[in-house]
Amino acid sequence: MQNSMFNRMKDSIRKDLKDKRAELSKNEVFENSIRIKNKLFKMKEFERSSCIMFYVSYDNEVYTHDMIKEYLKNKKKVIVPVSDKKNRCLILSELNSWNDLKLGSYGILEPRADKIKKFPLEQIGLIIIPGVGYDEQGRRIGHGKGYYDNLLRNSKNALHIGLAFEIQIVKEIPVESHDISVDKIITEKRVIDCKKDDY
Repeated sequence: MQNSMFNRMKDSIRKDLKDKRAELSKNEVFENSIRIKNKLFKMKEFERSSCIMFYVSYDNEVYTHDMIKEYLKNKKKVIVPVSDKKNRCLILSELNSWNDLKLGSYGILEPRADKIKKFPLEQIGLIIIPGVGYDEQGRRIGHGKGYYDNLLRNSKNALHIGLAFEIQIVKEIPVESHDISVDKIITEKRVIDCKKDDY
């Protein structure tokens, strides 16, 4: 498939899914995010992990703010990303307090510069990933900047879990060789094991 055609296809899917997500009311986002949180927190892989990386949600994404606050109370390590726009990559920072966050790149909450505490990727056992859309095989479409693909490509030991609303699950996401799939997807209705059958 020619590159330009491939990119147009991805852009079309991305726009359609972002439009659908934008139509969700704040109440729908909040209530469905609670259902997703409950499924995530009951997973044995989550319960066993002492160090988890969360994305900090914005723009009608599955709401992770309460997940992060609750996990911080459990005295476990919470890692959050900081966007390095110059190098087009994510810096990983341990988060000690919700109050250490401020609006950063792309309007997303990130640790303040004086609160960034870099953390090694290889010590993270579970990574919670945002996405504009997924298919049931774990193929993901993001915002097109490649930040998370670069991160996931280098995190061989961690379990990758995508959070999404059911409206963000499509039949097939077109991918290239550099695109990285997730291991599981949690929606408000189900947990999709992308390596096996749904359960």
